[in-house]
Amino acid sequence: MAPINLRFKIVIAFITLYLVWGSTYLAIRVGVHELPPALFAGVRFVISGLALGLYAHLRGEVLPRSLAAWKVTVIMGILLLVGGNGLVVWGEQWVPSNQAALIVATTALWLAGLGTLGPQGQPLTRATLLGLVAGFAGVALLMFPNSEKFSFGHLGGQLGILLAAFLWSSGSIYGKRHPSGTPPMMSAALQMLTGGVVLVAIGLATGEVTHWQWSLEGAGALSYLIVFGTLGFVAFTWLLHTVTPSQLGTYAYVNPAVAVLLGGWLLDETLTRPQIFGMTVILIGVILVTVSSSRS
Repeated sequence: MAPINLRFKIVIAFITLYLVWGSTYLAIRVGVHELPPALFAGVRFVISGLALGLYAHLRGEVLPRSLAAWKVTVIMGILLLVGGNGLVVWGEQWVPSNQAALIVATTALWLAGLGTLGPQGQPLTRATLLGLVAGFAGVALLMFPNSEKFSFGHLGGQLGILLAAFLWSSGSIYGKRHPSGTPPMMSAALQMLTGGVVLVAIGLATGEVTHWQWSLEGAGALSYLIVFGTLGFVAFTWLLHTVTPSQLGTYAYVNPAVAVLLGGWLLDETLTRPQIFGMTVILIGVILVTVSSSRS
């Protein structure tokens, strides 16, 4: 059993992960309608990475000392923040925050599926396989086109967010299997800097700078994500190397619940009956996968 001090830190980290990351979908939805997506996400991560890196340095944490450690950090930064978060920001131009969070809940399903690959892979149990089938069936229901509101932009956004969940899961498994030895806070800072620089480069290359116009809503969303999104990412990075994958995977069905509540309360977002059914099936699938993985 973990010492009391460690258990307390784990509880605080999970609370931060549950509540803060559940709210970031709403902040992204607000911000991406005011600021261009790649620059919006990139500026956020560059500022967060610099601030967190300075704090980590003052705490005595050091930069990676080997090329292998830098390689792990850069790959995780690209997979998690450019692919994982960047595509969510891009997709939320068309997809409501509650639907985005529900699609991202497939992270737990991708983690279970990808976790079977490689020499360190673990075989699927029947319950896990059932959870995977149920979860992705729920995603199909959630994404099923509504004839009255169908648009290719909305479908493309949904598929982009689904790809984001896959890339985030790939980065998570890669990081779990290739520990860099870099202290968690410094590792998170360098990953954010890597992702931020790449996203800013994408934004500049695609001419987003001409669309950047400050507004109160955009500045508020950016500030919220810089502060609270950073706290959530630090908590995730620390938990990734502290708890089991099945325990960490619980955020995949808590965050959507938070996002759905906040989206309905503050943005008047709603779900159709088929989407509510799809949401239920997704969460049942995620819970099945998480519980069966924990038992294994």
